[in-house]
Amino acid sequence: MSNATGEKRVFLFLQGPHGPFFHRLGAMLRKTGADVWRVGFNAGDRAFWFHPKSYIPFRGTPDDWRATFVALLSEKHVTDIVLYGDVRRIHAEAVEEAKRRGLTVHVFEEGYMRPYWVTYERGGSNGHSRLMQMSIADMQKTLALSDMEAPLPPAHWGDMRHHIFYGALYHWFVMFRNGDYRNFQPHRSLTVMQEFMLYLKRLLLMPASWVDRVIATQRIRLGGFPYHLCLMQLEHDSSFQKHSPFNTMPEFLDMVVQGFADGAPGHHHLVFKAHPLEDGRSHVRRAIREAAHKYGVKDRVHYVRGGKLAQLLNDARTAVTVNSTAAQQVLWRGIPLKVFGDAVYAKPEFVSTQALPEFFATPSRPNMHAYKDYRRYLLETSQLPGGFYSARGRRQLLRQVVDMMLAPDDPYDALRRGTAAPRQQLRVVH
Repeated sequence: MSNATGEKRVFLFLQGPHGPFFHRLGAMLRKTGADVWRVGFNAGDRAFWFHPKSYIPFRGTPDDWRATFVALLSEKHVTDIVLYGDVRRIHAEAVEEAKRRGLTVHVFEEGYMRPYWVTYERGGSNGHSRLMQMSIADMQKTLALSDMEAPLPPAHWGDMRHHIFYGALYHWFVMFRNGDYRNFQPHRSLTVMQEFMLYLKRLLLMPASWVDRVIATQRIRLGGFPYHLCLMQLEHDSSFQKHSPFNTMPEFLDMVVQGFADGAPGHHHLVFKAHPLEDGRSHVRRAIREAAHKYGVKDRVHYVRGGKLAQLLNDARTAVTVNSTAAQQVLWRGIPLKVFGDAVYAKPEFVSTQALPEFFATPSRPNMHAYKDYRRYLLETSQLPGGFYSARGRRQLLRQVVDMMLAPDDPYDALRRGTAAPRQQLRVVH
């Protein structure tokens, strides 16, 4: 077991989730005796880091970044780098260089079982996670060393509205206070102004979106027809862009509608559930409408804005997705699932390998014993209770994550070697 000291450790933080989580994490690491530095790439990064002495602004171009990063590693004697997501260019180059030098790479991501947990791994996440190379048999063998029950989730963390708020605030700083970072280039295709306006639009339209969502959901729940569910993702999300065979979300949607038209019984319907942060930038609603008309199923296809997934899942016959983490909720209910991208949960024991028309016609059910072992394995390793955006979620997360970062073993090796600290049992709030 680690003695939870950060002495002789030097942590270099890169970009993190919107809001103050990285600042709070850095402050706690300093209390362990570690040195902590933060590289900021724009005014939004600077706004949420409240320790100016440890802040290092990067004002160069993307082509300057690798050389700057290499110099920082030597100058600060860095032992660990910390980042959120590993595929944007600045992070991918940093991870490559850090691994080459044998440094520890701490990667945070949205939880594989969100919204009640976040992901903490070393070396990579999603399609770069160690989970991609693990079999269910490997996990079951490791679980034999543990007799803990999988923890139950809390009632809620309240993260979504905080997520949208911090996203809008972050882009406001980048848009209006970015004079010192004139070479900054967003890792997404939209301009900062466009990103800000989309976040602002989301905030302003939340009441109208709620009404639209309630009406659409009730129409489906009271319709009395069997239905299949398509879990949509954000087209600009890294999992979709880097770990899937599709270039655009409409390309995926067209394929799903065609497969439904070719295979599903005539009395079945298809429901597209939008991502809670969907902002209309890729015109998915129009793409669904056009595909439904093209394949002659326009009266059997529905669209639901964001919101919670549980209400729709309770009566769904099947679910399809590219590689959404929401698919974990599908599997937890024993609902047949089809995925098309690389995903940590895409194991042959519980994800269908059928062609799409066949899947809609006669779907194969998941092996629930295998999935429960998989879920328990994740909750005892890389999934930490808490959230990045609400104060309550951050407090819960910080109670455990710092000790895990200081531990010599990553979460997966720690369970296998018996060095993992006891996991927190969350109190369920009713």
